[in-house]
Amino acid sequence: MPEVLTQSQIDALIKSMNSGETVEEQPEKEEKKYKKYDFYSPKKFTKDKLKLLFGIYENYARQCTSRINNLVRMSSNVEVLTVEEQRYYEFSNALDENDVLTLVNVTLPNGITNGPVILHSTNQVILCMIDRMIGGTGDDFDDIPVSYVYTDIEISLYKNIVNYLVSIMGDGWVNYLKLDFELDKIETNPGMMQKIGRDETIVIVVLNVEIGRMKGKINICLPGNLLVSIFHILEEEPEEKNDEEITEQIFSGIKSTPMEIKAELGESMLMLKDLFNLQVGDVINLNKPKDSDVFLYIEGKPWFKGELGKNNKNMAIKINEICEKK
Repeated sequence: MPEVLTQSQIDALIKSMNSGETVEEQPEKEEKKYKKYDFYSPKKFTKDKLKLLFGIYENYARQCTSRINNLVRMSSNVEVLTVEEQRYYEFSNALDENDVLTLVNVTLPNGITNGPVILHSTNQVILCMIDRMIGGTGDDFDDIPVSYVYTDIEISLYKNIVNYLVSIMGDGWVNYLKLDFELDKIETNPGMMQKIGRDETIVIVVLNVEIGRMKGKINICLPGNLLVSIFHILEEEPEEKNDEEITEQIFSGIKSTPMEIKAELGESMLMLKDLFNLQVGDVINLNKPKDSDVFLYIEGKPWFKGELGKNNKNMAIKINEICEKK
């Protein structure tokens, strides 16, 4: 098939024919490629926010590695592969009808419960961990079919495993926000999960899991409305407070703190043999005059000087002065 000339090559050929010059073939410039923007489903989260989530779940992946090592008593490794924004139907369409989903509720610092966060794991990961928990080797799980159906006993063990993973989800966020993650339920029929709309924006965090020779993945689905609430809290600027308000806030927080107060009448040093021979009625010399000051210690530190007396037939100490700091 003959090569089709571009318009610029045709113009150059005509120009050379008129001038009698030889046409030198010039390499065609590569056209710059542009990525099409989908106005029907615009992106809701910036690259910086996705990068923040990547760092958070890198921390979570390290926590998972430690937990899985303790659970299966075998060397494992968990790392973040991708953090990607998409629509929920893209995630749900990739699920098989026999897949098991874990629904997790999230409580924000303002007390509002949001979610659910969805945790989905490939069969290889779960079955390998179950096999190790019941005394197996955890091998030979590479060819498990996608349509594998869990038994009731395996579902019970599945719930125990994901409880370990859900309980440490808040540790990944601890440097940014205090979030409480709580297991809601195990859904054995993905088609019945209707708490997230098909067109709703989500962020999928894909974790790669290696346990011995076995490799699999754990997918964490974060709903867009949950992330919007979280980022709104993170972006709120704290109210500026003056020193008096800060001091008052600190003291209001510690006013109800119980503290131990001791009164020291005096000090004396005894030999062990003298201490051993003490009897009822013996008198110990404190080496202080009877009208001398009594020190009041608060949490082991001297704060006040006072004098010993009584109040309503009870022993009491009248505070006379504050101890000066050395």
